[in-house]
Amino acid sequence: MTAARPKRLTRDDWLSAGAKRLAAAGAEALKAEPMARHMKTTKGSFYWHFKDVPDYHAQILSAWEKAALADLSSVLEGETGAVPRLRALAQSIAEPETGTATESAIRSWATTSAAARATLARVDEARLSALQGLLSETGIGNPEMARIIYAAGIGMERLGQTGTGDNRGSIGSLVDLVLALR
Repeated sequence: MTAARPKRLTRDDWLSAGAKRLAAAGAEALKAEPMARHMKTTKGSFYWHFKDVPDYHAQILSAWEKAALADLSSVLEGETGAVPRLRALAQSIAEPETGTATESAIRSWATTSAAARATLARVDEARLSALQGLLSETGIGNPEMARIIYAAGIGMERLGQTGTGDNRGSIGSLVDLVLALR
């Protein structure tokens, strides 16, 4: 009887494992040797899929950015009317369906990595722009309101990782308060 051949790892396997390791252990874990050990394979497999560690980092960030922007589009397309879309967007920031730990880890990574900082800035800008656009549609033109809602949502998301609470309800109440300013 021959042993079963191990499954060949794909680029997506490496990226998925990298996002999980980033969330669990931080950016320092995203090096070829520690990742290969974690995945029970050789560094050769890593270098088969990625030119080098910075390339791996860039591809992890790119995959996260694409997913974050797709989630943003999905939220905006899922509702009709500015108020329901505004509420849904704020709630998705405060209590995302997926990728919470990864986004939090990317926010931490962005304090030391220019590439992570640039990626995060693009996602933040897209979300802030969407919030501002929705607020404008409701008659609120003050751009600071979008920033306040966004900051509260990020804070609630991070708080939700360590405690219990109704982030969706809380951010919904903040949106209602802002809308009462009209």
